[in-house]
Amino acid sequence: MFFSKNTKPSTGINGRELGADELIDLLRPINDPDLGFSIVDLGLIYKVENNDGKISVDMTFTTPACPYGPQLMEEVRYTLTSLDGIDNVDIEVVWEPAWSLEKISEATRLEMGLDI
Repeated sequence: MFFSKNTKPSTGINGRELGADELIDLLRPINDPDLGFSIVDLGLIYKVENNDGKISVDMTFTTPACPYGPQLMEEVRYTLTSLDGIDNVDIEVVWEPAWSLEKISEATRLEMGLDI
């Protein structure tokens, strides 16, 4: 199985609990293999919460038939469980709201050549 990053992420300053924005930034290097862009910038990560080392992630795929779905989930799990103090990562694949091109970040849409 391919993983985008093999380095162990930092837990933060003085062992403090990482917030949602920091955890999302850790997921940014994970690319969708088909599109070649970050799953965060594609808008596939809907929610990340850290509750005392138990992380829950709501994510989706560009299509229910995405052949890379299991791989992407495992990359998310691997990245987050590599953090010190993370005991559990629960990943839920959600289909509502449905993913669409509008969920892609403006910068990524420009890079893809899509109209904003």
